[in-house]
Amino acid sequence: MNTELLFAPFKAGNLSLPNRIVMAPMTRNFSPQGIPGHDVAEYYRRRAENAVGLIITEGTAINHPAAVETTGIPNFYGDGLKGWVKVVEEVHAAGGKIIPQLWHVGTARKIGAANQPNPEALPVGPSGISPAGEKVVEPLTETEIADIIAAYAQAAADAKRVGFDGIELHGAHGYLIDQFFWDKTNKRTDQYGGNLVQRTRFAVEVIEACRRAVGPDFPIVLRFSQWKMYHYGEKLAQTPEELEQFLAPLVKAGVDVFHCSSRRFWEPEFEGSDLTLAAWTKKLTGKPVITVGSIGLEKAFLSELEKPHHNEIDKTKIDKSNSVQARLEQLVGLVEREEVDLVAVGRALLVDPAFAVKLRDHQTEEIIPYSDEVLKSLN
Repeated sequence: MNTELLFAPFKAGNLSLPNRIVMAPMTRNFSPQGIPGHDVAEYYRRRAENAVGLIITEGTAINHPAAVETTGIPNFYGDGLKGWVKVVEEVHAAGGKIIPQLWHVGTARKIGAANQPNPEALPVGPSGISPAGEKVVEPLTETEIADIIAAYAQAAADAKRVGFDGIELHGAHGYLIDQFFWDKTNKRTDQYGGNLVQRTRFAVEVIEACRRAVGPDFPIVLRFSQWKMYHYGEKLAQTPEELEQFLAPLVKAGVDVFHCSSRRFWEPEFEGSDLTLAAWTKKLTGKPVITVGSIGLEKAFLSELEKPHHNEIDKTKIDKSNSVQARLEQLVGLVEREEVDLVAVGRALLVDPAFAVKLRDHQTEEIIPYSDEVLKSLN
């Protein structure tokens, strides 16, 4: 396996990385009262010391009272920013690059949940509909939408000010930006609703506002997905043509890199083609892409939550072609064919900070396999 390809330098605009390995954003709830502490800085530094080329932080709350659901999620404003300054310093001292993921969960925030910041604040969403299809609040007003866009822009400006190397906007998995994308949660009849292209308007305005806040050369990454949490079969775009229409306004608004979230990085996105979501995105936009989805895992991400017959099908296919080693070889093939540029590793890096080093040095048999039990023992 020619892992050297994964450790070749990468450069796109003002984003210059030592290799193609990215740490995927993973919620941890380890920032009491929204403030990342010394342990968070050390957590990210360990990955930077172990050959991770780019770290994307866990989702961080923009300055809106209903942005996230628990007090352990880090804030990207106020005292939270002071904690992030130390994180950036530690990662840069280790020779790494780091960008924050800016996050608003929208109506995925539950009313009355325990340990919730600003418990009096109601969830918000384009039409007040939860990802489960339930009406929970009134639709956002245009004034409220403008305030949220301004909060994203302020977070972007703060990211640049405190020394981050770019930003990622979380537009996936049924959270706020994605709720505007998705027809099941966006029933608006004004300029923020309509067909698939029209439903990109909120994201476009967020991206444009962030671009104005950071200037032309500061990298902006957008994470998007077809699937939604607990709605794994959903697709925003049913065909490559629809995907191209969806992506075009986002490119025009100022996205530099697309982070294409799939639960299985190797799966073809549309019938009649072997191309993955990331490969299609690169082909249609010409922009660099990050692929993600069960890299380094023995069991596909969230597969235990699928319908039982899916698990049964997976069990019948367990053979050498589905091993971690075989999947890593597929991953190298995607990079070799220039279908993807960067590869994001999630849970495998949680349990083994040295995952990238072991991959680079052809010591894959020494990689610590991910399991919930191992993760709990580390926490």
